[in-house]
Amino acid sequence: MKLSRLIAVLISAGAIAGTVQAQETGTLKKIKETGTLKKIKETGTITLGVRDSSIPFSYLDDKQSYQGYSIDLCLKVVTAVQKQLGLSSLNVKMNPVTSATRIPLMANGTIDLECGSTTNNMERQKQVAFAPTTFVTANRILSKKSSHIKSLADLKGKPVVSTSGTSNLKQLTKLNAEENLGINILPAKDHAEAFLMVETGRAVAFVMDDILLASLAANSKAPADYEISKEALSVEPYGIMMRKDDAPFKAVVDKAISNVLTSGDINRIYHKWFLQPIPPKGVALNWPISDQLKAVIAKPTDSGEPSAYAVVPEAQKVVMKKKK
Repeated sequence: MKLSRLIAVLISAGAIAGTVQAQETGTLKKIKETGTLKKIKETGTITLGVRDSSIPFSYLDDKQSYQGYSIDLCLKVVTAVQKQLGLSSLNVKMNPVTSATRIPLMANGTIDLECGSTTNNMERQKQVAFAPTTFVTANRILSKKSSHIKSLADLKGKPVVSTSGTSNLKQLTKLNAEENLGINILPAKDHAEAFLMVETGRAVAFVMDDILLASLAANSKAPADYEISKEALSVEPYGIMMRKDDAPFKAVVDKAISNVLTSGDINRIYHKWFLQPIPPKGVALNWPISDQLKAVIAKPTDSGEPSAYAVVPEAQKVVMKKKK
């Protein structure tokens, strides 16, 4: 995103404040400035919840600056909100969150948008709202190649880590009980700590979204030492999170994200973070856009149902068409 004017940058206790100018992203007319919109207009500030180690979505680089794919998308929303409210400037504060604190901090008004790697599912939709999906990943298993871990069954009786407050940890706990695997589940405070536990041998595997696992491995001391399972435990659609039951604000956010998706701007942003070298080590993830995300770009959705992201093979589409 091009910032037409950066007025101030404040770095204090891990928070960053900046100012951006409005761009032509389309304004929703006659929208009620209540809830979050009213709060932002009165304070002149919008607060983004950001992550320290969710590479390449939201993380701190070697200069202790927050950046990433989700942050770029959130800044598109910031521009749309500023334009909607008719503000000449809008202060942007970045507030660190973790998997465990992101929903409570959203609910109590500390953050206005969560710009990380948060799965949109039906359970979370009871507490918060989501913008149209911006990435689709899957829950998989990372381990050292020397451990010979290929599937969930190979984790039986072993110490396995996942990050606190994530749907991945909850799913692992459920599968462990249902299949009587006897896994010693270890919760980590964040993704970086979880990966370190595998790196140092305290856990044999890390169960998390495949793109996050790939990013952590690629930026590790010995990328070739790790592998990610082909077996997928679930489908995980990511979305920018906001407060529930705030229709005016959600309308602005949804329009901004839908514009990025349908205009083709998403291709530039995606290429920047997934196909080009990125900070801090200049590593390129070389992660091509998935068929699931292509389907979302063509038809934006904020659904939390995994079935909404199932892509029907072309051959099957032909058969279905013939049956009509």
